[in-house]
Amino acid sequence: MYDPRQLQVLAEVARTGTYTAAADALGYTQPAISYQMRMLERSVGAPLVTRRGRGVQLTPEGRALARHAGTVLAALRTAEDELAALTAPEAGRVRLSAMQSSCVSLVPRALGTLRRTRPELEVTVTQAECRVSHGLLLEGAVELAVMCDLDFRELDFREKDKERDRERDTETGGETGTGRETEADRSDSTGDPSVAVDPRLRRVPLLTDRRCVLLPADHPAAASPTVSLADLAGERWVLESGRTRFLAACRDAGFVPRIAATADDQLTLHSLVANRIGLAVMNELGVTAHFDPRVVARPLTDWPVRRVFALLWPDNLRIPAAAALLHALRDTAGPP
Repeated sequence: MYDPRQLQVLAEVARTGTYTAAADALGYTQPAISYQMRMLERSVGAPLVTRRGRGVQLTPEGRALARHAGTVLAALRTAEDELAALTAPEAGRVRLSAMQSSCVSLVPRALGTLRRTRPELEVTVTQAECRVSHGLLLEGAVELAVMCDLDFRELDFREKDKERDRERDTETGGETGTGRETEADRSDSTGDPSVAVDPRLRRVPLLTDRRCVLLPADHPAAASPTVSLADLAGERWVLESGRTRFLAACRDAGFVPRIAATADDQLTLHSLVANRIGLAVMNELGVTAHFDPRVVARPLTDWPVRRVFALLWPDNLRIPAAAALLHALRDTAGPP
C-alpha cells in the first residue's frame, strides 16, 4: 500500500512541476521531496518523473498514479472533516468555490440564510472560474462548488465562428484567421463553457440562468418582455472583455456592434447603461445583484441558457456542514 504522504508529494509535484516548488508548498526541504519520490518510485517499481529543464515531467506511470493520488487525498480530507463533525456535532466548517455571478447573488443569499439558521457553521468562499473550481474539488481543496454549463445550442455560435475563420484561412492562405479556438473562445463573458465533469462527482441542479440585455428604462425595447439582437443592430454597446460569443451572435444577426466601452465589472456596466453610454449584456444572476431604476433587463431570445449546479463528492453529503450549505443553496435557488 502506498504511503499517503508520498502520494501528497507526488500530487504537489504534478501540480507545480518542480521539486523546489513542491517543497515550498508542503513546507519540506527539496532533498526531502526527492527522497519521498525515490521511495514512492521504489514501491511502484517504475520511474514516476523525468527531468525536463529545471523542472520535471510525469511519466505515464506518474500521471496514472497522480490521478489516483488526488482521489485518495480528497477521500482522506473528507474523512477528517466527517470525523471532526461527528466529534463536534454543533459546529462544522465547509469550503465553497463558486463562479463570479453566483458570488454576487445566489451564494450571499444562501450564506445569509445559514447565518440565521446555523450560526455555528463556518463557510469559506473562494470565487473562481468553473474549470478552477472543478480542479479544487478534485484535489479536495473545497467540499462544494457552484458551477455552470451551457445549453448545447451554445456550440452553434462557436462552430459557425470557427467555420468563418477556416474559410478566411482558405481564401487568404492563413494570414487573417487562425482557424483555431482561442482563449477568448474558451472563456466568454457568458461564463465558462461546459466543463467535462468528472463522473465520480455528484451534480445537483440549482437553476437556469438567462442572458439579458441591460437597457435604459425608457428605451423603446424596454416595453417588450424579451429582445433580439437584430432589433438592436444600431445601438452602441458596453461589453466585457470576453465577448467572442456575443460578436459571433451579432454577425449571425447581420451586423457588427459599435463598442463604446469595455468593462469587466458589473456595477460599472450598470452605471454606463444608466448614463446612456450604451447597452450591455449580462447573465440574470448578475442582474439581480444590482438595482438602478434607470436600468431594466430583458432576456435575449435565441440565446443559450446556463444551467447552474452544485458539484461535490458523494461522500461529502455525509459531512453535516456541507449538507447544510447545499440545502441552503437549493432553497435559495428555488425550483431548478
